[in-house]
Amino acid sequence: MTTPDFPLLDTLPLPARPEMERAYLKGDASYDGVFYLAVKTTGIFCRPSCTARKPKPENVEFFGTVKEAMFAGYRACLRCRPLEGEGNHPEWVRRVVARIEAAPNDRVKDADLTAMGLEPARVRRYFASRYGLTFQAYCRARRLAAALDVIKHGGEVDDAVFDAGYESHSGFREAFARVFGTAPGQAVSADAVRLGWLDTPIGPMIAGATNAGINLLEFTDRRMLEAQLETVRRRFKQPLVPAEHRHLETLKAELQGYFAGTVREFSVPVVAPGTDFEERVWAELCKIPYGETRSYEDVAVALGNRAAVRAVGRANGLNRIAIVIPCHRVVNKSGELGGYGGGLWRKRRLLHLEKHS
Repeated sequence: MTTPDFPLLDTLPLPARPEMERAYLKGDASYDGVFYLAVKTTGIFCRPSCTARKPKPENVEFFGTVKEAMFAGYRACLRCRPLEGEGNHPEWVRRVVARIEAAPNDRVKDADLTAMGLEPARVRRYFASRYGLTFQAYCRARRLAAALDVIKHGGEVDDAVFDAGYESHSGFREAFARVFGTAPGQAVSADAVRLGWLDTPIGPMIAGATNAGINLLEFTDRRMLEAQLETVRRRFKQPLVPAEHRHLETLKAELQGYFAGTVREFSVPVVAPGTDFEERVWAELCKIPYGETRSYEDVAVALGNRAAVRAVGRANGLNRIAIVIPCHRVVNKSGELGGYGGGLWRKRRLLHLEKHS
């Protein structure tokens, strides 16, 4: 997903100076992306969470974007690396992913990566940290997802075996069963949650979909991401594999419009099973109009139980489909932002986008 300029996200006003001072002195990572602090005595700018020695407030000025700090004459900190916080893949990763997508049934070996001018160990480290999969596991999942499509659309198992790059039926069966939990010959009724990675102006996201609709949309750096993936796997009783899907394509297009300020409602179907209470909370979130907010107490009252404020907060935090189910529109009764699994800086930007578009 390409990300053009999004001026409504770039014009976000800074928090009050005392708030920013408190945040950087505490190393509060939830403010990373909300602002950058620049140290006049060193000429360096950092994220609020930087672990370097904290400068005195009188020696600090604040900027809303990397660009502003750099044009003011500051250089990026080598410890917290603020230039790497914008959420896009490095160019070499885009080349690798494009290589896999162009021919998902091919085996990409270390020699192939070397021929692309890449160090295989570097590729492996990146995929493990970014996707939670080894590079070869990512490639294997893409091959098996393609093989499943062959079988589900009437193709022969023999075709799927060799199209997926396996040299033997036994190796294919073992790999297929590990991922899909069923034998290849029984896969006509099998399904999987298809995962896609989306680059957005506020960081990369991982999305999941089945034929019924999307069931996951989370920021890849969220601490709860692994637990959310496991919840999806358990709720849908299906494996998770990286693959294309029509609902993911629709979601990409609608997110593009959302960040451009032209899409206010999502049409992509959503499937979000949870407890009865969680589902009621998530349904209530979807009633909050674009550009407006509600307090946790407001949501509890709408559900008929004013005392359920904390339970509403927990359910809000367990929402697995960010933005589309707009949990960012729920704030504290005082008007303060409250919490947000994707980080307060993202919540602030989403609310600013919706208010000013």
